[in-house]
Amino acid sequence: MKKQLQFLFYLLILAQTSALAQKYSNEFLSIGVGARAHGMAGAQTAVTGDITSAYWNPAGLSHIESPLQLGAMHAEWFGGIGQYDYLAFGKSLNRDKGSYLAFSLVRFAIDNIPYTINLVEPDGTINYDNVTEFSAADYALMGSYARRLRNPALTVGATAKVVRRVIGTFGSSWGFGADVGIQYRKGNLMLGAQGRDLTTTFNAWSFNLTEREREVFTKTGNEIPQNSTEITKPRLELGGAYRIKLNSKSSLMPAVDLELTTDGQRNVLVSSKSFNMEPRVGIEADYNRFVQLRFGVANFQKVKDDFDPNTSRLTVQPNFGVGLHWGRIQVDYALTDIGNVSQVQYSHIVSLKVDFKERNKAVE
Repeated sequence: MKKQLQFLFYLLILAQTSALAQKYSNEFLSIGVGARAHGMAGAQTAVTGDITSAYWNPAGLSHIESPLQLGAMHAEWFGGIGQYDYLAFGKSLNRDKGSYLAFSLVRFAIDNIPYTINLVEPDGTINYDNVTEFSAADYALMGSYARRLRNPALTVGATAKVVRRVIGTFGSSWGFGADVGIQYRKGNLMLGAQGRDLTTTFNAWSFNLTEREREVFTKTGNEIPQNSTEITKPRLELGGAYRIKLNSKSSLMPAVDLELTTDGQRNVLVSSKSFNMEPRVGIEADYNRFVQLRFGVANFQKVKDDFDPNTSRLTVQPNFGVGLHWGRIQVDYALTDIGNVSQVQYSHIVSLKVDFKERNKAVE
């Protein structure tokens, strides 16, 4: 276990030496998956233990009890303009060792964007029939694996991801990265840590503009995009939670996550040019594993006052959620703000989780 922790620490330090990183690269992968997680403001590093663990902390996959599990989520952002979807499937490989394999797909897209570059004909007339549409879509395909260590309280996991980003027919990129996580559970105590983008996830962009598009870009004062590479620096996520039993059927579980970044100064609770720390706090109330109520706060930001630019106020993003569990089906709902501090825009998030049983083998 000591050697594995040393290797994880070494990877994190090695990845932090990358100097060509862009802040907020691949931000669609920072939204999160699962309505349960959104209801708790993303405080999941220690508590996650279902198919969404492939995103929040792959070590949590080892805690899935069913041999097969399916997860799906749909959400709409910015008043329905952005479509955010998630689909995942996992299978137990060895129950005794807690080994689990999962595959996940995330898509965030803005579809039906009007493309007006050919709106004006060469003679100056306007022809609306020349207006077409395109999509700006981001995809991430993730493969995850987790298993239990010799100490049954410890589980480890890793996620490899392929990122595909497309802007119509004139811009696209491929990217690759990996996450590594660990969890510790003893009694009602839960601890977790994840190194996200440990390999410095990169995106290699290529653009293919026609002569007509280049001409319009130049005349309108727009910069012609060039082939380039984006690099996402690693971030470390630490989490802790404790389950408080109220009686034989009810319990409360407060959870706290800390996200540590070093890619430049961010507008978070603890902010500096070299180090940032963003907390996420959530709580879940459970009754008889049938109904769950959730609340969380995150996105702590300092916003300047509209009337006095010399003063600022602290804002937070509240989240609410509810879950219902019937047999092998879990349905979760969350109401969350997208984090726009200037105008509150709440989104409805719905996710589904289904447990499947393996077919019994025929016995003569």
